[in-house]
Amino acid sequence: MQNKTFHFCQLNLPAAPLRIEMHNGRWEVYDSIRDKWLVLTDEEWVRQNFVDYMCRTLGYPSSVIGNEIGLTLNRTQRRADTVVYGPDRRPMVIVEYKAPTVDITQAVFDQIVRYNMVLKARLLVVSNGLKHYCCEIDYENGSYKFLPELPHYKSLVS
Repeated sequence: MQNKTFHFCQLNLPAAPLRIEMHNGRWEVYDSIRDKWLVLTDEEWVRQNFVDYMCRTLGYPSSVIGNEIGLTLNRTQRRADTVVYGPDRRPMVIVEYKAPTVDITQAVFDQIVRYNMVLKARLLVVSNGLKHYCCEIDYENGSYKFLPELPHYKSLVS
């Protein structure tokens, strides 16, 4: 008999009204950004909750968010988990997700920094749903600083 109850761990994010259904014996979540159903992995659970937080709490319009954005790095195809585009249609924020059981290590930061060598975003965010880190890049001075949290969308575009 199939287990019809759904349970993933509580994240350090506001509860999100996600659409979750059993399809062909596996749990799937509806990704409104990509307009499709996806297998609900631990990492996808974090992504969907974080994107909801960005939209409903921090005012990011869903129209400027892309999930699984392809890029070429050293002639290799990669995918950034989430990219937020600015009014100029250039990448403004890159978010890298890990499952809640995965520690946020230097290797995770190295990964997002490599993606940013191509995308050149202003903010880099790493989250495992429990811990979130936001780093602002100052290209002019060749420096960076960690912010206490991801800024509200309006503060980035005003």
